[in-house]
Amino acid sequence: MVKEVGKKLIAQNKKGRHDYFVDEIFEAGLVLMGTEVKSLRAGRATLTDGYAEVVDGEIWLNGIHIPEYNEGSWTNHEPRRKRKLLMNKREISKLIGTLKEGGMTLIPLSLYFKDGKAKVEMGLARGKKAHDKRSALMEKQATREVDRELARRSSGKGGKSRRAFDE
Repeated sequence: MVKEVGKKLIAQNKKGRHDYFVDEIFEAGLVLMGTEVKSLRAGRATLTDGYAEVVDGEIWLNGIHIPEYNEGSWTNHEPRRKRKLLMNKREISKLIGTLKEGGMTLIPLSLYFKDGKAKVEMGLARGKKAHDKRSALMEKQATREVDRELARRSSGKGGKSRRAFDE
């Protein structure tokens, strides 16, 4: 059997980057059941409500939804169960220290297969206030309009429209 090579994206948490300022990014493995892996290979997962917590010196991922595998029988998994994250002891102790300071949380940003193994990209994040979200949206919209205008001018369609000359 040929081993998988490369990175295959399963799910992204776009709302996570919208609701939080992401300071640092970590990659972690996941402890999964067989039916969870099969469901992920079908590209089915939701990260929107996910977060990580520290329990007894281990990091557990809560709130992500991996739906039951259709062909699974009595061996099927629970869709919203806690899943253990696999990280180096040094990374875990560093994360525990920063999470205890307060104001920080660990959220999943993306879920993917890397060389055949399920990985999750975790972000050490601070929550955004409503005015931060509004300013980020306005800034994004302004850069989009500038890019659109530059693209229009570089394509040779700049200046006044034909309708303006007819009037």
